[in-house]
Amino acid sequence: MEQIYLDHNATTPVDPRVAEAMIPFLSGQFGNASSVHQWGRDAKVALENSREMVASIINCKPQELYFTSGGTESDNIAILGTAARFKDRKKHIIVGAAEHPAVLEPAEHLVDNDGFELDLLTVDSEGFSSADELTRLLREDTFLVSVMHGNNESGAVQDIAALSAAAHEKSTLFHTDAVQSIGKIKVDVSELNVDMLSLTGHKIYGPKGCGGLFVREGIKIAPLFYGGSHEKKRRPGTENIAGVVGLAKALEIAEQCREEDFNRLSKLADYFIEQITQKIEDVRINSPRHNRIPQTINLSLTGTEGESLVLSLDLKGVAVSSGSACTSGAVEPSHVLTAMNIPAVEAHGAIRISMGRSTTREQIDYVLAELPPIVERLRELSPIYHKK
Repeated sequence: MEQIYLDHNATTPVDPRVAEAMIPFLSGQFGNASSVHQWGRDAKVALENSREMVASIINCKPQELYFTSGGTESDNIAILGTAARFKDRKKHIIVGAAEHPAVLEPAEHLVDNDGFELDLLTVDSEGFSSADELTRLLREDTFLVSVMHGNNESGAVQDIAALSAAAHEKSTLFHTDAVQSIGKIKVDVSELNVDMLSLTGHKIYGPKGCGGLFVREGIKIAPLFYGGSHEKKRRPGTENIAGVVGLAKALEIAEQCREEDFNRLSKLADYFIEQITQKIEDVRINSPRHNRIPQTINLSLTGTEGESLVLSLDLKGVAVSSGSACTSGAVEPSHVLTAMNIPAVEAHGAIRISMGRSTTREQIDYVLAELPPIVERLRELSPIYHKK
């Protein structure tokens, strides 16, 4: 039985070219970039070359990019570090209602432990937020707005430039989590007009455990922990040179094939959506048809449970998700779909298919053949489903 991996939004395999670039820094070139001898200097050169590569792709200055352990740490540094700088002057934060927990939970922590106030920026039925609503929510004491660029569950791509412009009208800083969009669609910090941006490597065929945070020059944020001068003291700790090299190589490759991948996966997504809505009744497509990360398809199959669909497909050799990987196993419906006002009965029956470079038309056809009988069986067992 062929194994078909359709959970690329959770993580991706390391590209062989990325692994090849990393291997020297796991063996012979193992130096600490803080050391002044040859081994250290070699590591420092690799570190700064990687920084320049990533910075050139997202259009920032190398000195504005800080390497971290991944998207979650980058989000936490952006939110908690900014809050620490403003805590005596401004205590209001706005984040998107459909954000990743790496953004929502630090914001909630500020409310629960440090006396901050939080407003959630709503999304519509397709997952998009409004700059007009953001303007209404902004206050004189709002220190930060954080809205995800490309949503990990729905695939919706926000108009970050419009949202950041609204925030800047009120002299409020703007952060975006670009973990799911980087390498898949164009990400330019100047065009997006953001003050901070989070990214990671393992969503784009790079290694786990390495990410980055762009912080526009002149913006002051506090570090989360202390213990060295690495990354200008914003992220102390011996740099993961192999990981940084892998991240830069992965992003370089992703940028080279970004348009080709976008076009191919857009066509595959459109094909799947057209076919599945013909083959199965009572299907709701939760991903927008436009302004989306093309490889992400979120759909609700009324009368089923997402976890049951995931397990049933797994038995057929197909890997999909019932929500973001960080919340799989939860019995509550996805907070993203809830924010989109999707009824609970439909949100419970949602799965996310996220395609990648290895995804083929034949694999999609296999899923289209296997999914209808699975849905039919689960609906027959359902006490709440009644065929129209």
